[in-house]
Amino acid sequence: MQICSRCQTSAPDSATYCPKCHADLREFSENAQALKRMQENERIKYIRITVANDACPACKAAEGTYPKDKIPRLPIEGCSHEYGCRCHYSPVLDVIYP
Repeated sequence: MQICSRCQTSAPDSATYCPKCHADLREFSENAQALKRMQENERIKYIRITVANDACPACKAAEGTYPKDKIPRLPIEGCSHEYGCRCHYSPVLDVIYP
């Protein structure tokens, strides 16, 4: 499931637009917003995709650490889990303290 960052409405992974406010979920899902913030943060050098223990094969294949400009978008295309894609982005910091 995707969550719209504008109105907090849930939408299926296959949805492109929010069913309530019609926002483009490729730009305004919570995952898309998190990715954008991480890509803009200079302290973050890489982004990791973390998956649930019972993730589907497509999500398990996407698990790992990526350069900021090569990270796959969430939800993972081809996810077959009954509850939808439950992957998340995690930052990999270059410097922890200023």
